[in-house]
Amino acid sequence: MTTLQTAQAGQTDATVPAASGRPGPGPAARAARRLVGGSTRLVLLVVAMFWLLPTVGLLLSSLRGPLDIGSSGWWTVLTKPAQLTLHNYTSLLDDPTITHSFLNSLLITVPATLLVVIVGSLAGYVFAWVEFPGRDWVFLLIVGLLVVPLQVALVPITSLFGDLGIFGSIVGVVLFHVAFGLPFAIFLLRNFFAGIPRELLEAARLDGAGELWLFVRVVVPLGGPAIASLGIFQFLWVWNDMLVALIFADADSAPLTVALQQQTRQFGTNIDVLSSGAFLSMIIPLVVFFAFQRQFVSGVMAGALK
Repeated sequence: MTTLQTAQAGQTDATVPAASGRPGPGPAARAARRLVGGSTRLVLLVVAMFWLLPTVGLLLSSLRGPLDIGSSGWWTVLTKPAQLTLHNYTSLLDDPTITHSFLNSLLITVPATLLVVIVGSLAGYVFAWVEFPGRDWVFLLIVGLLVVPLQVALVPITSLFGDLGIFGSIVGVVLFHVAFGLPFAIFLLRNFFAGIPRELLEAARLDGAGELWLFVRVVVPLGGPAIASLGIFQFLWVWNDMLVALIFADADSAPLTVALQQQTRQFGTNIDVLSSGAFLSMIIPLVVFFAFQRQFVSGVMAGALK
């Protein structure tokens, strides 16, 4: 009896590991997984290198003199680093037209971005959580404005700005960007704010919180990633725009994109000037993107999971 019990106990102990967990992958499976992972990383690295190749070429071209640019390609810098110089950037920054247009770009982009973010956030909260007659119909009308091409409004708004006396000024360019940036901002933030738990807002209202306090202290912190993502998108759209500024801005209020376009028309063969100016226009968007990269990724992931 004791021997039988001992045998049964040994059999039970031997079967416990097999029943408690699944067998791990074999050596072949682990080797295949490492091979697939390594191949994926290699493919992604090659794609990233090809994606960054034009930017690297633009940077190296901006650091070469006009004689070197005219005689060889930018890749010769890899074997002749003595070609690199900052003379192009010093000459560019000494040009008052470029520096003034750079300041105009900031004066256009920063207000246009802040107004879209502030007004879009307030409107998104109202359409998500404030009840009023015709709310859904007004929101559908705003969503419908997303399909209106920008080119359709150029002629009538030009006439309107002329009557108001703001045509050719920075104010006119900012108002145009704000008007066409708000529909997307309201659509994006309304959908994000609608995902906030209703119980959280109701609890704050029971504590005596008003709508403005509720928006500032509850909704804005929770919607920070989406607001940051909207701010980055709006900043990039306005900073890189040339069509609106080319039409609504005069010579004194022209941004950097228009100034570079005029340099292209006047000095089409001066690649050293154009490459340094183009790379200069990329610096501010890169700084903004990397400064808010964490919030941008959080906003994109939150939007993908909703």
